[in-house]
Amino acid sequence: MPTVDSVLSSLKAKGSEKTRAILVRHGGSADHILGVSVADLKVMAKGLKGQQQLALELYATGFMEAMYLAGMVASGKLMSEKQLQAWADGSQGISMISEHTVPWVAVESPAARALALKWTKSKTEHVAASGWCTYAGLLATTPDAELELTEIEGLLERVMKEIDTAPNRTRYTMNGFVISVGTYVKPLLKKAKETAKKLGVVSVNMGETACKVPLATEYIAKIEDMDRVGQKRKTIRC
Repeated sequence: MPTVDSVLSSLKAKGSEKTRAILVRHGGSADHILGVSVADLKVMAKGLKGQQQLALELYATGFMEAMYLAGMVASGKLMSEKQLQAWADGSQGISMISEHTVPWVAVESPAARALALKWTKSKTEHVAASGWCTYAGLLATTPDAELELTEIEGLLERVMKEIDTAPNRTRYTMNGFVISVGTYVKPLLKKAKETAKKLGVVSVNMGETACKVPLATEYIAKIEDMDRVGQKRKTIRC
């Protein structure tokens, strides 16, 4: 049976300086990045499915790849609100975790909507980012009939009011939220397009990477052209 120590040993063995340098440029402390590719993590995750306690222990190590792997293995349905909050709080400075791993598990929780709303109001950048990504994940996976459309409209209005003064990664995820509304919530397509047009180009410091901030108007238009507006996903894990 794999243990947290044996998994960490495997992760360290798979790490490379080239991958490590790439991951460091995308955020996070160099001391907590091992240099393991996402492709390798996906292979490892297949052999760890269902090991919830191990996933929790891996996340607690603070190593980015172990935390990312934990998000692939853990079931958000089995996590308490306290545990999910701890994951959100513990993702500081690592956007791969705060904007991917944390929302992956949070969306699966019965408390997903409440946590997402709470987190979007946080003054802490990485927690707020997790909140916007979690709500965006709900839009992607929940039938429109089960969504609170008035609440979502209110969130679009909040984005317009707050995005200019929001922290860097919060701005990025707010923009992503607008895109998600336009992509997944057919009744609010018009509202999302109006919001996207008003937003225009969102300025985000992407650090020493080639990553770009998607232009919401173009992204939504592309989904419209493909006739995919409102098509839901089974999971937001990738």
